[in-house]
Amino acid sequence: MSHRVSDILTADRTACEVEVASKKRALEKVSELIASADPALSAGPVFDCLLARERLGSTGLGHGVGLPHGRLKQLTQPIGAFVRLVSGVDYDAVDREPVDLLFGLLLPDGAPETNLELLASLAELFDDSGLRERLRATDRCQALFELITRAKDGD
Repeated sequence: MSHRVSDILTADRTACEVEVASKKRALEKVSELIASADPALSAGPVFDCLLARERLGSTGLGHGVGLPHGRLKQLTQPIGAFVRLVSGVDYDAVDREPVDLLFGLLLPDGAPETNLELLASLAELFDDSGLRERLRATDRCQALFELITRAKDGD
């Protein structure tokens, strides 16, 4: 993978124990975190971008994991955010399970191969049942960040 998770996710864009009642509110929270990465971004357009992608089909991967993503022209690098919800929300996931782990990703509008590689790599990361258990077992945001970045970056 050309991007390490630690290149696209920061500790301040990792949130835990987030209480929301719907997929829409979960996507709004992810959008706020992503927008905080760049003063040129604002949560509204990021949310619209993620929601437009969801309308094409759910980004719920199964096992309680969502990978909402979208593309914006002005981006030069991917930006990620991770949210662990207090309880799962209906997300129209492939396995119909509620989603409580969301990795939001905003991608540059070019480089489709790189974008697909990054999405596939993240899907593979969250396919690890041990990692999902560890993410659900911690209530510290810094620990969530470290678990995700170490699991993929191999630190």
